[in-house]
Amino acid sequence: MIDEDDEPFDTDDGDKPAAARHPKPVDSVRLDKWLWAARFYKTRSIAKEAIDAGHVRYEGQRTKVAKEVAIGAEISVRKGQDELQVTVRERSDQRLAAPFARLLYAETEASKTRRAREAELRAAADDMSSDRPNKLQRRLIHKFKRSLGRG
Repeated sequence: MIDEDDEPFDTDDGDKPAAARHPKPVDSVRLDKWLWAARFYKTRSIAKEAIDAGHVRYEGQRTKVAKEVAIGAEISVRKGQDELQVTVRERSDQRLAAPFARLLYAETEASKTRRAREAELRAAADDMSSDRPNKLQRRLIHKFKRSLGRG
């Protein structure tokens, strides 16, 4: 049997879901635990290492692992070559399914457009960066040389 408290949606009139909400919000949570619950990092220890290395910024500043996360705070997370700017929507200290984890934050529009632009630039650079021939090109070169009698 399902209680109303267990449902992931707040319903106003019972027919349609008004807005999805995380089922277990808390009053306070540490930054490393929130990053883990929001699924930015696989473990809390990896989240701690990222914070200590300066890959995570809270309100534009380097921060400590035990920083309390506030709703509405801007958090910048660098993962590999991507940097996400997110706004905290809810707090949670439990790692739940990915659809619920996405409810904890909202990525800013500027962050989305910047990441898309950087991904396009990286893809274009990968296409043009190699001066060496690929496997197909090498085969064609060898075939051409054999046809000339050079090898």
